[in-house]
Amino acid sequence: MTPAVRELFHCLLPLAVLLTLVIFPQEIRAERADVVVALDGSGQFRSIQAAINAMPPEPQHTWIILVKRGTYREKLFITRPNIAIVGDDRDSTRIIYPELRRAWRAAHGDDDWGCGVVNIGGSAVNVTLANLTIHNSYGAETGDHDHQFTIFGTGRATRIALVNCTVTSEGGDTVSLWNTVDGMYYHYGCTFEGWVDYVCPRGWCYITDSKFFGHNLSASLWHDGSGDIDQKFVIRNSSFDGVPGFPLGRHHRDGQFYLLDCFFTRNMADLAIHNPTYSPNSKPWTWGERHYFWNCEREGEDYAWFANNLERAARSPRESDITAAWTFGGLWDPESTLPSVVAHVVIPSPRDNAAGIPADGVNMRWISGRNALRHQIRLGVKGRPPIVATADSARYTTGTLKPSTRYYWSVDTITETDTIPGPVWQFRTSSH
Repeated sequence: MTPAVRELFHCLLPLAVLLTLVIFPQEIRAERADVVVALDGSGQFRSIQAAINAMPPEPQHTWIILVKRGTYREKLFITRPNIAIVGDDRDSTRIIYPELRRAWRAAHGDDDWGCGVVNIGGSAVNVTLANLTIHNSYGAETGDHDHQFTIFGTGRATRIALVNCTVTSEGGDTVSLWNTVDGMYYHYGCTFEGWVDYVCPRGWCYITDSKFFGHNLSASLWHDGSGDIDQKFVIRNSSFDGVPGFPLGRHHRDGQFYLLDCFFTRNMADLAIHNPTYSPNSKPWTWGERHYFWNCEREGEDYAWFANNLERAARSPRESDITAAWTFGGLWDPESTLPSVVAHVVIPSPRDNAAGIPADGVNMRWISGRNALRHQIRLGVKGRPPIVATADSARYTTGTLKPSTRYYWSVDTITETDTIPGPVWQFRTSSH
């Protein structure tokens, strides 16, 4: 394809998408999405990659690709900015592909681009994957559990968010987002599963309200923070499980870990995050051991190495200081700026299970549901709280609250056709 033909092709694609919005049914056009993918032909595309290819090269807003239920057996390449790929249902919208990193590199000149099920690179900035199950099935099909990426990021791809996703592989390096210079990644409400180093970011990463399961005896977590002394890997309000004796983490390059409000099952080994000196790639840590914990608990008994020690971290942050915005040094605040792409509300503030909330009131906020017209706020001291207000914006300020009390709250999304219940969150007020 000549450059002139390629340019004409990209110019005509948005027009083609616009025409499909005219000729397809009203229920598709009513969705707050730019295109719909459906295996049965009820959307504009049957393939997710075809929908990606049809988007403008530089969309000015978040280009939402809504993917209907089904199993999509394809590999994805994302190289454009401002894109959200959103499943209709987390469990039944599945992207599955078998790929072994070693085999891919052997066939492509030791190049990792393409070794994942979802590959993110080029000018991919502000990428959101939501409400999806993404699975590298190579190990299940062959019994080989060597490195097999499910999500792979390279180059200068940054500001990548996973929201309500299940991401699994049958090998190591399940989630490998590897922009060592300015990579920033935010993951909320996700499930991660794999073998060695199955969550292994390079740069800055913040994960909250998520679940981890490791199948190996090497490590679950890995971090490369060698690009900048401030790079860090923060995990809050999450749980870890795995095979008996699974270790928590390791890193053979400089890295920095913060784990707060995390729960470990009794299967976790009594082995601190460490430098695997047995590895030929190990290097001494220039900035020393930087592994920080707060309010972590293990089923059965706690280990001394994850005792509270935030005071040892640079500038001795308080646990309340450690937010997503803090993690990214103020350069990105995903919990305030992520696009509304999931059908129900997500990402609450106060965060789920927060403590010490002022009894004189709190400003609550959330990321709206995709098709929200209004919000129905519920607040009370029981599991399914009563409705207390309706709001047009994603904000609500409580009145005075009872001290030392556990509150439950939820936000229902009111759309043109339905009211979608939101998850129930909780917080506890301070004593005064």
